[in-house]
Amino acid sequence: MIINHNLMANNALRNMNINSNSAAKSMQKLSSGLRINTAADDAAGLAISEKMRGQINGLNQASSNAQDGNSLIQTAEGALNETHSILQRMRTLAVQSANDTNTDDDRTQIQSEMNQLEDEISTIGNTTQFNTKNLLDGSMGKTVAKTANINTNKSLTDISGTVVATVATTTDLTDLSDVNGKSLGIKSGDTINVSYTIDGKYYSKELKNITAGTTINNIFTAGITAAGTLSTSVTSGAIGLKSGTTGLAGAIEGLTITVTDSDGVKNTDATNALSSFTETQAARDAKTSSGAALLQIGANTGQNMSIDINDMRAESLGVASLDVSTQDKANVAIKVIDTATQKVSTERAKLGALSNRLDHTINNLGTSSENLTAAESRIRDVDMASEMSQYSKDNILSQAAQAMLAQANQQPQQVLQLLR
Repeated sequence: MIINHNLMANNALRNMNINSNSAAKSMQKLSSGLRINTAADDAAGLAISEKMRGQINGLNQASSNAQDGNSLIQTAEGALNETHSILQRMRTLAVQSANDTNTDDDRTQIQSEMNQLEDEISTIGNTTQFNTKNLLDGSMGKTVAKTANINTNKSLTDISGTVVATVATTTDLTDLSDVNGKSLGIKSGDTINVSYTIDGKYYSKELKNITAGTTINNIFTAGITAAGTLSTSVTSGAIGLKSGTTGLAGAIEGLTITVTDSDGVKNTDATNALSSFTETQAARDAKTSSGAALLQIGANTGQNMSIDINDMRAESLGVASLDVSTQDKANVAIKVIDTATQKVSTERAKLGALSNRLDHTINNLGTSSENLTAAESRIRDVDMASEMSQYSKDNILSQAAQAMLAQANQQPQQVLQLLR
């Protein structure tokens, strides 16, 4: 019998420690509800779980981002709803003014309301904000157009196709040639009306009672700098763009020159419905992205969508300074307002589509977050029933080991019986 080494006690002690440690780990898992409390519990599982947690948190925040973006869109769309209402009223006033049963005084009152409505459209555009961010003043536009250039050898032609002015190779309209001798039948007392559109904005100017032998400059009202001129020499009966026309703010379209006799009869032979100038590739390349808001709608880098809102103020819509003081001008105003209404409709349709897209995005993010949370739970969370069974087993074994350790410690005492 050996007493220096109590092997039975050592064995019982070792098993008791194993069972006690296992029971302690089970108790930690049961108290935290987690299967993985430290990296030692499951190193690979911990790494996978942490990566999933990052994705889950990102998806939840992306859903919140998308909801904020939807709120921004709804704010802008709500303001444009009022802009639409104003444009409808302006159109009604233009139609009213186009009726010659109205006197000049009547049209003055109509013009007064038109002016106030135009101002309110710009006020809406300037003051509509979300979280102090302007929405409708163009600052959220997709691109900011720099000075537009003109394609090589574009020509201004009248309705018969005769060239009345030629654009040479140029970047800023500085090389426009004078008129190539095309007679428009202009004479003293005639009225010249020039109308055109630049980047969707409509402009017109009227010159009455032309005097023979004079040259008229600076007929353009907007979109072109003071150097831009329309020159007419009544003595030669010719009309055209002079050299030195610079600073075009965008592509000019629908340039129309109409000559009306002093008796009110339009000279149809002199009406020039001109094709549009278009920008060169260099000008298009010079346009820079600016203002469009990016919504982070995913958990990872680059998962975003762009929201751009064009300038919805009166000038941009082309309804600034509309004149309805005459029947002809009121008719022009109707067309201009129709164009502006279509622009607002297009913008609202775009915002509506974006809002619907975000609704689906939010739903998808919620589903993805839910599924990923379930996957992360299977890795990290403890199965309470299974772990309770393990804890009970370890606890019982630990108690049994303690009892056996006590018995083993009694064994060496039996050697004393040999001393009797």
